[in-house]
Amino acid sequence: MDKDNYVIETSWEVCNKNGGIYTVLSTHAKALGDILGEDHLIFIGPDFGNEDNIYFKENKSALKSWKAAAAKEGLAVRVGTWNVPGNPLVILVDYKPFFSERDAFYGEMWEKFGVNSLGAVGDYHDCAVFGMAAGKVVESFVNFNKCVDAGVIAHFHEWQVASGLLYVKSRCPQVKTVFTTHATTTGRSICFNNKQLYAYFTAYNGDQMAGELGVANKHSIEKAAAHNADCFTTVSNLTADECKQLLDIPAFVTPNGFESDFVPTGDKLEKVRKNARSKMTKVAEALLGYKLQKNAIFVATSGRFEWRNKGLDVFVKSLKQLDENPNLDREVVAFIMVPSWVKCPRKDLQEKLESKGKNQLDWKVPTHEVNEPWNNEILNAIGYYGLNNQECHKVKVIYVPCLLDGNDGIFNMSYYDLLPGLDLTVFASYYEPWGYTPLESVAFGVPTITTDKAGFGLWVKKESKKSDSISNGVAVVNRTDFNFDEVVSRIENEVVSFSKMKDADVAKISEKAKTFADKASWDKFIASYVEAYDKALSKGVKKSAAKKAPSAKQTTETVEKPKRRSCAKKK
Repeated sequence: MDKDNYVIETSWEVCNKNGGIYTVLSTHAKALGDILGEDHLIFIGPDFGNEDNIYFKENKSALKSWKAAAAKEGLAVRVGTWNVPGNPLVILVDYKPFFSERDAFYGEMWEKFGVNSLGAVGDYHDCAVFGMAAGKVVESFVNFNKCVDAGVIAHFHEWQVASGLLYVKSRCPQVKTVFTTHATTTGRSICFNNKQLYAYFTAYNGDQMAGELGVANKHSIEKAAAHNADCFTTVSNLTADECKQLLDIPAFVTPNGFESDFVPTGDKLEKVRKNARSKMTKVAEALLGYKLQKNAIFVATSGRFEWRNKGLDVFVKSLKQLDENPNLDREVVAFIMVPSWVKCPRKDLQEKLESKGKNQLDWKVPTHEVNEPWNNEILNAIGYYGLNNQECHKVKVIYVPCLLDGNDGIFNMSYYDLLPGLDLTVFASYYEPWGYTPLESVAFGVPTITTDKAGFGLWVKKESKKSDSISNGVAVVNRTDFNFDEVVSRIENEVVSFSKMKDADVAKISEKAKTFADKASWDKFIASYVEAYDKALSKGVKKSAAKKAPSAKQTTETVEKPKRRSCAKKK
C-alpha cells in the first residue's frame, strides 16, 4: 500500500460515539492518514441530522462537485472533518430514504450471498440499510472520481455495516474490500446468555448457536461479509479463535493501538492528576458525609454495563473481600464508572457540593439517580454485600452511573480528566475482544489489573518476560468459566499488595505501566492494517500481469481534493 491508494472506512460509530469501535477508528485515523495522505483516507458514517454533533465539523465546499452528482443519484450527504487527531475527511449519509429499497436489497443479498434477513427485527434493519447507503456512497465516489485504478480499499467494521461490503462486492467489484469483526455476534451472545464460552468452545457450531440465541440474521450477514471480503480481520488472537470456530474462516489479526497525543506528560500530567484527585475527593466526601484518609487508595473500573462480560460481578465481590481483609490497613475508595440507565444528577449531592446542603445524605453510594434502581445489578450487589459506606468500613464504593463527558452535573470533568487521579484500575473481563480501558489506564501511568480473556491482557502476557503481578505495571489474571472465586481472591490480593508499596515503588510501577502503552501505540500497530490492505489489494492479482497503478500525480489530477487543512480553520 502507498500514497496512490485510497482507504474508505465505514462504521456505525464514525462521528457517533457508542462504544469501543469509535475509539479504534478515531485513534488510528492520524497514523493511517500520515501514510496515505490527507485526501486519500475517508470515513463514512450515519447522518442523524443533528446539527450540534460535537464530533463533526461540516465543510460545504469540500467535494462540492461530487456532492452535486451524488444528490442526483438520491444520496443526501454532508462532508466535513471528524474532530479527532488528524481531522480526517468524513462523509455522513442519510440512510433513511433507502428503506424503500430494503426488501429488494434483502432479496439480492440472499440470492448472491445467502444472507438470511427473514424475520429480522430491531437494529438489524437500520444497520442493513445504512450499510447499503454507505455502499452507494463508495460506488458513487469511486465512479465520479475515476480513482479505482489507483487501488481503492473499502473497509467495513462489524456486522452493522456488513451489508455495505456485500453491496460493494456486488455493484463495484473492482473496489477491494476489508471486513473487521471486533467481536463475533454469536460469541458475544453466548456470553450474554451466561453460557460457558471457553469450556465448550470447540464444540460450538456458529450457525446452530446463532439460531438458538436469536441472532441468526446478524450472524448470517456477518459470516457472509467475512467469507466474501478480500481480507477478513479481527482485533486479537482471542477473537481470531472465535472467527475460526463460529464463522468457519480464519482471520488476520490487526490489534487495536492507542493514540497518546492527548495524554499529558511531566508536570502537566501531575497537575491534571492533582485536579482529578481533588475533584474525586470532594465528590466522595460530600456523598459519604465524612473525610477520607489522606493516603486512601483510589481504585476504579469502567466501561459498558455488561455485568458478567466486563467482570463487574467479580469486581464488586472483590471489594467485599477487601473490606474484610485483615491485611488491608489503608482506606480504599472504589469508583464504579459504568454508564447505566441514568435519570439525572442527585440534587441533594449537588447542593452539598455547592455548600448549600449540610445534612447527611441517606444514600451514600450513587452519584446520580438511575431508572429502576431495583433492577440495577451493580446496586443490588453492593447492597447484598453490605457495602453501605459506613465510616468504619475499609472500602467505600462510589457508583458513577453516568457518561463522564464533562457535563454530568456532579463531576463535570471528562473520564480522561479523572483517570489520572486514580491509583489503580481493575478490569476483570470474562469476555473482552481487546480492551481499551486497561490500555487507556496504563497510557496515563495508572497500573491496571486485567485478565487473559481480554485481548490486551493476552498481548501483555506475551510481551512481558517478567511477573504478571501488579509490580509489572499490568497484572494479568487467569480467567476460566469456573474460577470466579479464584479471580476475586487474586484481585483482592493484588490490591492489598499494592497498598503496602512505598511511593517510590509506586512511581516505578507507573513508569512500567506506561511502557506497555508505548509498545501498543498506533505508530507501531498500524503496520498490521497496512499489511491487511496489501492482502486485499493483491487478492486475485497475478504479479506477472499486475497493472501498474497511476502515480499520485496522475490520480490527484482527476480526484477532487477536499483541502481539509484550510476548511478546518473556518468558523
